[in-house]
Amino acid sequence: MESHAKAGGHAIHPMLIAFPLGLLGTAAIFDILYLITDEDGFTVASAYAIAAGIIGGVVAAVFGWVDWFAIPGATRAKRIGLVHGLGNVVVLALFAVSWLLRSGDGAWDPGVWALIFSFTGVALAIATAWLGGELVERLGMGVDEGANLDAPNSLSHPHVVEPTPHGRA
Repeated sequence: MESHAKAGGHAIHPMLIAFPLGLLGTAAIFDILYLITDEDGFTVASAYAIAAGIIGGVVAAVFGWVDWFAIPGATRAKRIGLVHGLGNVVVLALFAVSWLLRSGDGAWDPGVWALIFSFTGVALAIATAWLGGELVERLGMGVDEGANLDAPNSLSHPHVVEPTPHGRA
C-alpha cells in the first residue's frame, strides 16, 4: 500500500524518523559519556538533543498518522501500526519527562530518574523502530505499488508497473 503523504514520490514519514531516532539515541550516548567523564558539556548537549528529538518526533508522527488512517481496518498492518505509533508517543513522553527533570537546576544535570526515563525511552524506541521496519519490510506499507528491482525513477513515472525478469511486478 502506498503512502498517502509523499514528497518527491517517496513517503514522508520514513524520511523524517531518522531525526528523532538519531537525536534521542545520541542524547542517551551523551548521558553515558557524562557518567563516564563527569563533563558538564555532555549534559547540555543531551538536553538540546532531547528537545530537538521530541520536536522531530512530533513532526514525524503527523505524517505517520496520515498513513495509518489510510490502512484498511482489521489487518495486521493496522494493528502493528497502532502499536508502533502509540509506542512512539510513549517514547516521546519518556524523553519529555527526562528533559523536564533535567531542566530544574539550570545545569541540565541528569539525575537518576532523568537517566531512567531516557534509557527506557531508547529501549522502547528500538522496539518501535523494529515494528516500523516490520510494516515496511515485511508488510510493504508505504512501498509504491509499482516497486520492483527495475522500477523507473520515482520522479518520472511512479505508477508504471512493468514486469521484470526477476518475476516481481
